[in-house]
Amino acid sequence: MKLNLANTVIGFLKERPEEKYTARQIAEWVFATFPDECQAKKSSSQALETDADLVQQIVREISSQMPRLQNKQMGLKTTEGRPRKYYYSEKSDSAEVAAVEGAAASSAADSGQLKIDEHALYPLLSQYLWEEFGVFSKRIDEKRSSNKRGPNGNRWLYPDVVGMEDLGKEWHREVRDCVTQYSDKRTKLWSFEAKLLINRSNVRECFFQAVSNSSWANFGYLVAAEIGGTDTLKELRMLFAAHGIGFIKLDVDNPADSQVLIPARERDEIDWDMANRLATENRDFLEYVKLVKQFYQTGEARPADWDVPELDD
Repeated sequence: MKLNLANTVIGFLKERPEEKYTARQIAEWVFATFPDECQAKKSSSQALETDADLVQQIVREISSQMPRLQNKQMGLKTTEGRPRKYYYSEKSDSAEVAAVEGAAASSAADSGQLKIDEHALYPLLSQYLWEEFGVFSKRIDEKRSSNKRGPNGNRWLYPDVVGMEDLGKEWHREVRDCVTQYSDKRTKLWSFEAKLLINRSNVRECFFQAVSNSSWANFGYLVAAEIGGTDTLKELRMLFAAHGIGFIKLDVDNPADSQVLIPARERDEIDWDMANRLATENRDFLEYVKLVKQFYQTGEARPADWDVPELDD
């Protein structure tokens, strides 16, 4: 019997709603579940010599057919980033966001399993920033704010995480001293807004939240553990062209595999008026400014003062 891959993939995903699979995971399931059909497919092709060749061919066919299948089955959905994953869900995009945030807010006892919440993203992001860019990072807790302006007076004001990049960490000591004497830049300051899930229902709100709370920094980024739908990434790229905020896909299982899908556009100067407001309103941001000042005074950043993983000497 000839293998109908399209119907097989649709059936596989519909029987496992909300569960996400890569094309390779689906292909390996197909290979294990339909051995006779797969061997017949391999025998009919001169290009497929081994079982590994066959599985790889099925992977390619799943990836290439999925856009067409999604037009036929509205419940078929795709995540962005690598590896891309496919799943079936009858929930709307906004309902998916609410479900993810609701699951994160529920207790392990209620859900029967531990759910990652947004706060769990911050140390993972800090680990990635240090290992990939050498950026010292610090968490900004909006609860440590004065809130003198009322309930919504500081809405979208504070980023979740801020960072400092030491531009001269690879420089000769004499060069670092020379730059200090010239009062030239020794750092670049970063700002990050983190989310569990971004899709078409909340992409603009999340992006403009990052625009609002990252306007003071050299680099501003929106970060998400998951991004749903190819249109979502397309929207982010269009918004980036106008506002310069980048996007990082954070891999919660292995932060080292996180990806900068859209590099932020650098701002040459820090908006110190805005930084002053953040420092005045929030004790964590004030501490961040003190650490940057200390670095300019001493030329050193002490890891214990920052939210970075254990460092090598």
